[in-house]
Amino acid sequence: MIINSIELSNFRNYETLSMQFHPKTNILYGDNAQGKTNILEAIYVAATTKSHKGSKDKELIKMDQSESHIRLRNEKDDMIHIIDMHIKKNKSKGIAINGIPIRKSSELVGLVHVVFFSPEDLGIIKNGPGERRRFIDMELCQIDKIYLYNLTKYNKILMQRNNLLKQIRFNAELLDTLSIWDKQLVIYGKNVIDRRIEFINQLNSIIFNIHKKLSGGKEELVIQYDSNVSSELFEKKLEDSIDRDISLKMTNVGPHRDDILFLVKDIDIRKFGSQGQQRTAALSLKLAEIELLKRITRQSPILLLDDVLSELDRNRQNYLLDSIKDIQTIITCTGLEEFVNNRIEINKIFRVVEGTVTEENDLNKV
Repeated sequence: MIINSIELSNFRNYETLSMQFHPKTNILYGDNAQGKTNILEAIYVAATTKSHKGSKDKELIKMDQSESHIRLRNEKDDMIHIIDMHIKKNKSKGIAINGIPIRKSSELVGLVHVVFFSPEDLGIIKNGPGERRRFIDMELCQIDKIYLYNLTKYNKILMQRNNLLKQIRFNAELLDTLSIWDKQLVIYGKNVIDRRIEFINQLNSIIFNIHKKLSGGKEELVIQYDSNVSSELFEKKLEDSIDRDISLKMTNVGPHRDDILFLVKDIDIRKFGSQGQQRTAALSLKLAEIELLKRITRQSPILLLDDVLSELDRNRQNYLLDSIKDIQTIITCTGLEEFVNNRIEINKIFRVVEGTVTEENDLNKV
């Protein structure tokens, strides 16, 4: 699986852009705030329909414009797929695959698999549980249409239930309708919980060896799904929590409050680990994500590295670069020195300056 090219129109700081990528290592370099990350974001949006930052659609559109367009050309199993995505300020996205409009974004699932790795991801261990839930959801939604369906339904019902809880404070008669939403929330919530646990177990079987190598054999990392409620007890716990939910005007039980534990010798490094331990665990998590996607899809995902190497020490840099030699990688950085020092094979270089991208064919400069 590779991305051949991308074309942008009125996306972030790009009025127009057309780029052709190499199947191996592509470097985008330039000063900060020039538009390098925007290119990676556009690729991620085309692959998943969502921004890796969680940005709203209207925020992706160039200032003073009403819509933007992304065209991504990728190759999978010797077949070419062209994804056209129209992003509009006040309407839902318009998406077509090979010129044929699709009705549901779930039809994109499986077409392009991408792994995004940015400096912010190095904080995923110590940051709030929302980021770790988002990590699980973004990965599962790329590979599992059924999970995407269950999660979408769960989130919609959760929002409707929370709105009802706010209204019950002013109209007690509405309490009788709460059970309607509760039954649906339990159905889809159980499916979300069970699939997340399965995913974490799969990830756990891979991350153990990766982390042990990264830590020089000093640490053995175990990850566990920290469930707010088990799928078996979800219905009962939700019922027991009704008075509290009404009082707080929000749903306090369910997978929307779950987390992941990262344990080294039974110590939760989210709370008690050093910064070095947390960053190593975050890198292990990303590398395990790549390997798991390979196993599940039998394809190598496209790796988007957003200025990550400058945040890692030499040993972690080398381990990361050695781990990604066989997959297409698009890397952003401010300078090329770190790649010279690591002797990484560079196949294509692009210089990015104020939303203008220039391909530099003379690799001898490096």
